[in-house]
Amino acid sequence: MKIVLVTGATSGIGKATARRLANENCRLIICGRRTEILKSLVQELSQQTEVYPLNFDMMDYDQVSAAIDSLPREWKAIDILINNAGNAYGLESLVEGERADWDRMINSNVKGLLYVSRCVIPGMKERKSGHVINISSVAALQTYPNGVVYCATKKAVKTISEGMRLELTEFGIKVSDLAPGAVETEFSEVRFKGDKKRAAKVYTGYKALTAEDIADALSYVVNTPAHVTIAEMTIYPSAQSSPTQIYRKS
Repeated sequence: MKIVLVTGATSGIGKATARRLANENCRLIICGRRTEILKSLVQELSQQTEVYPLNFDMMDYDQVSAAIDSLPREWKAIDILINNAGNAYGLESLVEGERADWDRMINSNVKGLLYVSRCVIPGMKERKSGHVINISSVAALQTYPNGVVYCATKKAVKTISEGMRLELTEFGIKVSDLAPGAVETEFSEVRFKGDKKRAAKVYTGYKALTAEDIADALSYVVNTPAHVTIAEMTIYPSAQSSPTQIYRKS
């Protein structure tokens, strides 16, 4: 059974992915900051597979390192790392944006991904096998107004994925970058800092992707034959034609 570590497993795409891979008999290390949700998810998924929770703030390297080092011996040989955790904060122009929002996006979307990867990948290199899957966004493909810093962080994820692939292929490690379009999760509610009405408008007039849709795609990426790597995958809802264009019903 493969051991899969999923960051941001307590909501949205991360939670749906954990559920999907539990059904596929993977052993799961689920990571998140919300302790109660993490405990609840462990109870749920333990009915299907072995689950080990890790509670840490991925923006703090010392916490990340200590948490991953604390894994019992039988959990240390991580086969698949899914760098899913990350968020958007605010939707203002660059000169009106809050520096605290910039820091949170850069620290979670970029530095947090790097911290977790730095702690997991050395083991993969020693074993000469593994798979790193980074969740970027279609925001990495086209910058949009009022989302400059968020788009920059997702472009960074895309660049990091390319760099990982260049550095790790010789060690038998696959690297995949998955770029979702509009997915209806807590994403917009977090971006708009709890404004549910504003968040709901993001998804009105069309059928957005669901977290389960992305989990399906991740399952495909994870289960390709050993000689096949899905280097990049872009997923749109059928109503979306570009990062900035969604056709809504009037």
